[in-house]
Formats: sequence, structure tokens, C-alpha cells
Amino acid sequence: MTYRVLKLIVSILSLVLLRPRVTGIDNIPRKGPVIFASNHLSFIDSILIPITVPRHVTFLAKKEYWTGRGIKGGLSRWFFTTMEHIPVDRNDPRAGQRSLEDALAVLEEGGAFGIYPEGTRSRDGKLHKGHTGAAWLALTGKALVVPVGLKGTDKVKPIGKMPRLGRVEVHFGAPIDPSRQIEAGTKPAKARRELTEEVMTAIQKLSGQERVD
Repeated sequence: MTYRVLKLIVSILSLVLLRPRVTGIDNIPRKGPVIFASNHLSFIDSILIPITVPRHVTFLAKKEYWTGRGIKGGLSRWFFTTMEHIPVDRNDPRAGQRSLEDALAVLEEGGAFGIYPEGTRSRDGKLHKGHTGAAWLALTGKALVVPVGLKGTDKVKPIGKMPRLGRVEVHFGAPIDPSRQIEAGTKPAKARRELTEEVMTAIQKLSGQERVD
């Protein structure tokens, strides 16, 4: 119930302040394991996607969001805990594998998981090479991948700067089914790279970003 209330409050604020333009909602599966693979431009991406998706979406988030002090730290800890995001210790050499295992557990329960194949926020506004973690999750968890293209979030909350008013766009593409690679018996490494390339191509078409590898 707390999650629903928080999502409602954030949704109302976003509608007023960001006036998001959302397309492709019909492309979102209403049940079953699904991965939302998106470009990543701003901190607010992990807020914007969950409030526009008619499902509970779990994201990874750096551990520091849970360890801050004072009022700001307390609010951050409460928000990310309520959203049920998964903390990741970036200083742990096994953090990457552990985070994928946590994500796989979400998918195995039929849940929705959000991920940024680039691995981090783009600092130049371009779409960079995708890592194969999302593809591994899709192939292992037999989950559909919905590509997401975000626009304008870097203008609303630039890296290292205060938020400002602006309009954002969220575009959901047609689901990508990993079963083709599975049924074809493609070798695992090749299947992950092929699926990653397909996902990144779809994201680029939705976001309109220049792509650099």
C-alpha cells in the first residue's frame, strides 16, 4: 500500500512538473517476466519509468542511496526502500554478478525489472555500447525485453546540477522475444551479443540518440 501511495504522489508531481509524453503503453506485457531496457541520461530515469509503467518495476540502485545521513539521507533511504529497488555496493568486485542474480530472482517470480544496458548515465548525450547483462537475464529468465527510449531527462536533471522544469518523453517499443536465440541453439556468448545489439538498435530508434560504440 505504501508503494502505491508513493507512486501516486510521485506520478502527480511528475505530471505537473515534467508533463511527460508517453507512447507505446500497449507494448507492455501486463503479466509475466519482463525486462525494461532503457537509455540512461539522468537520475530521474529510475523514477520516471516506474511511474509510467502499469506494473511494479524493480531497479538496481547504488548502495549510497541507503547510507546517507540527516534528513536528506533519511528521505533517500525511505524512498528507495519503499520503491523496493535493490542496493548495489559498487566497491564489491562481485557486485555485478550479485545484482544480476537478484534481478533474475525478480524475473523468476514473474516480476518486472528495469536495467540500463549502457551500465551508467551518458555524459555526452550519446547512446553508448550495451553490456550483455540484460541479454543474459532475458535468456536465462526467459523474459521479454521491452526497449525504452527516454528524451529530455538530462535537461530536467543534468548530472551534478540542480533540477529544472522541462518536458520529458518516454517511449516503449515492441517487446523483443529471446526465444529465437534459444530455439536456434545459438552459442551463449553469441546469443547474448546478438540480443544486446537488437535491444540497443531498438533503444536508439526510440530515443533518437547518436550511437557510438
